Amino acid sequence: MDQQEYHEELQKVQDKDFTHDWVSSSAFLFYLQLACAALFLVGACIALYSYHYKGKPDVNVPESTLYTPKYK
Repeated sequence: MDQQEYHEELQKVQDKDFTHDWVSSSAFLFYLQLACAALFLVGACIALYSYHYKGKPDVNVPESTLYTPKYK
């Protein structure tokens, strides 16, 4: 009877174990990859947004090159 109880306990542990259940582990890894990709995309968008709206330099444009040029 000890052998039977051992196999039952082993089966319970393997049912709960991540590495023994291929179907649920592959689904978990797929959703984990999607979550990581989404977080990376959001982080990249935030970084680009904050970089874009960082203080823009004041550029001196000659008056002769404006849309309506001013000549002396």
